[in-house]
Order: sequence, then C-alpha cells, then structure tokens
Amino acid sequence: MTDQRIEGAATELEGKVQSGLGRLTGDSKLQLDGKINEVKGKALDAYGRVIDGLDGLVEKAPLEYQDRARQGLDFARRKPLLTTGIVAGLAVLLSSLGRRR
Repeated sequence: MTDQRIEGAATELEGKVQSGLGRLTGDSKLQLDGKINEVKGKALDAYGRVIDGLDGLVEKAPLEYQDRARQGLDFARRKPLLTTGIVAGLAVLLSSLGRRR
C-alpha cells in the first residue's frame, strides 16, 4: 500500500468529519471544506491504487527495462501532481492528433 492511499484515506475521513460537523453546526464553509477534503482523499487513494498496480507491471517487465520503469515509478511517487499533469497533457495531445480534419 502506497503512502498516497494512506494519506487519501486519512484526508477522506477528515473531510467526512468536517462535513458532518458543518451540517451539525450549520457552518456551510466547514461543510464545503469537508466535501473538498473528501474528494481530495478519494483522488489520492485512486492515484495510490494506480501506483500499486504499476508496481506489479514493473516486476513483469523485461529485465533490461525494469530499472528505467522503477525510476519512472519513483518519480511518480515523489511528484504526483506533476505526473498527473504530464499524463493529462499527453492525453489531450494524443486525442487532438486523432481528430484530424
């Protein structure tokens, strides 16, 4: 289990508590902050699940590529937001290449 999954679960739980307290006290800002933390926690957990899945793929890769794959995975662990931005940018670029007019 990756640190992102643990942090995600903790953030999601914190968000649920904040949201509940906000509802209980009528504090809409606290309730909104709680919802934001819930979503953030779910996103971190999902990211952690992807990293965990990629760990298994690295082990199945040919030996000559395993070191490079581990380096890429370590980068993704250290810089999750940058990695997500890179992947999203590549997805946009590839989707625009597929829509030739």
